[in-house]
Order: sequence, then C-alpha cells, then structure tokens
Amino acid sequence: MTALTNDGTPLGGMAATPSRLASGLGLAVVSSAAFGLSGPLAKSLLDAGWTAGSAVTARIMIAAAVLLVPGMFALRGRWALLSKNLRTILAYGVFAVAGCQLAFFNAVNYMPVGVALLIEFTSPVAVIGWMWLRRGQRPTLVTVGGAAVAAVGLFLVLDLVSGASLDLLGVLWALAAMAGAAVYWIMSADEGNGLPPLTLAAAGLLCGGTILLVAGALGVVPFAASTDDVVLAGATMPWWGSVLGLGIVTAALAYVCGIAAIRRLGSRLASFVGLTEVVSALLFAWLLLGETPRLVQISGGVLILIGVIVVKLGEPRNP
Repeated sequence: MTALTNDGTPLGGMAATPSRLASGLGLAVVSSAAFGLSGPLAKSLLDAGWTAGSAVTARIMIAAAVLLVPGMFALRGRWALLSKNLRTILAYGVFAVAGCQLAFFNAVNYMPVGVALLIEFTSPVAVIGWMWLRRGQRPTLVTVGGAAVAAVGLFLVLDLVSGASLDLLGVLWALAAMAGAAVYWIMSADEGNGLPPLTLAAAGLLCGGTILLVAGALGVVPFAASTDDVVLAGATMPWWGSVLGLGIVTAALAYVCGIAAIRRLGSRLASFVGLTEVVSALLFAWLLLGETPRLVQISGGVLILIGVIVVKLGEPRNP
C-alpha cells in the first residue's frame, strides 16, 4: 500500500503539475459536495421508516451497479489486477465503504448531520497516528497542538459546555465513521496497485454492498424500508428520489471523483480540501432539514477545522 508522504504527494510520486493540481482540486470539491449531500438524504429516509442498514446498502449497491461496466472497461483487459489486489479491495469495501457509511448513517440517527460529520472529520488526526505507529513518523509539537485544538472543538461541537444531553451511542457511531474515513484517505492514495479509480470504486462498493446484504440476511444488520414519501426542504417527494440521489450522486460520483482527486493531490492536500464536505453538509442540512447549528457548535466546528489544518501543516516534511 502506498503510504502518505509528508508533502502531500503519493509516496514515490512527483509533485502535482499546475494542470494536475487544478483538476485534482476541482474533483475534490465535487466529491466533497456530493458526500456532503448524503447526510440529509439519508436522514429523510430514516425519518420515513428506513433503517440505516437498508439506506446504506441501497446506496452502495446502486453505486456499484452504476460503476460496474465503466470499472470493467477501465481495466482494459488487465483482469489479473483484480486477483492481485483482492485483499486491498476487500479491506476497502469493508472499512472505507460499508463500515464508514453504515457508522455515519447510524450516527445521524442519533444526532444532527453536521455534528456527526464534524466528528467524522477528525479523521486526519487518526491518519497522523497511523503514520506514527506504522511508519515511525513521530508528530511534531505543531501537530500535537493542532490535535489539541481539534479536541477542544469537538468538546464544543458536542455542546457539553451548556449541559446538553449527550447520546453516547451516536458519538461512538460517529467515531467509527471517523476511523473508516481515515482508511479511505490512506488506501485511496495508492497508485502502486495499478487499479484505476473507476475500478477501485466499483469493486470496493460491490464488495461493501455484498457484505451488508449478507449481514442483513443473517440478521446482523437490521433491514427495514418504506415506500412512504420523504420530506426535504419542507416538501414531500417520492422515496426513490432520495435513494437514487444517495446511490448515484453521493456514492458513485463522490467515490470516483474522490479517488481521482486524492491520486492527483496526495492524501495530505486532498484531505484538507475534503474538509469542504463539512461546509457542504452543514449547508445541505440547513437547507433540506432545517437543522440550524447552535453558536457554540459553530465555534467548535471552526476550532475543529483549524485544529485539523494545523495538524496537517505540522507534519514532518522529511520522510
């Protein structure tokens, strides 16, 4: 697996050219906006009687179906890449796709979308920890300081200072989503496996969706769905509109653009640009769900973003 480098480029790769940088930034913003829409669409289904397991499985399987043929064509006959990277695909499907999405959808069942997403986006701190443990890249004092700022921000986002009740289960689900997101940033940067972004996305989504289907059949993941209309932005719409939006926009489009962006920018810069997903999610949650964050939560969110940025800037620049 190609690890993160400290300057934001894939290990062993070259720095991004201006055109590669520009396309990478554009793809990253599109991916972040698409991912940011997932929370409100999922919550509309949960409120209509869907379980998190049903919503995330429908999302993943629709995306896999959309990307299956393009992903096969992207291989250009190099079928051996699939068997060679079977473990990579399995890990990507389990952690970066199924685990991350299911955990996030469960989290928004217990807390507002924006809060769940802000917790999830402490994932760059987890990435720094992984680099320290696995590659011996000890964080600098700046990195530690950034992590501390992010921790304070997380405390404020959870609104603990006002004495508001805290749903521990929702927090745990959001932290699990954070771990899955960290796996996503790390594994998506690997160009050494030879898998095109379309193929990795299609294979990972198909793997993750299949795992969830089996888990649902065994009763491990509760499945329930409803054909009742959903409510978004105060208006009713057919349930399948939210389902198709989840599958095509917030999964197929988001994953393909995200992987392509990370490979152009490197994990460091891509994860920084990916923080715009927080802004997108808060905006969509406000427009579609009417969830207005409290001032203390907004302040905490700002501190989390500042903390994560400082963590990124504090990474050692020499491997």
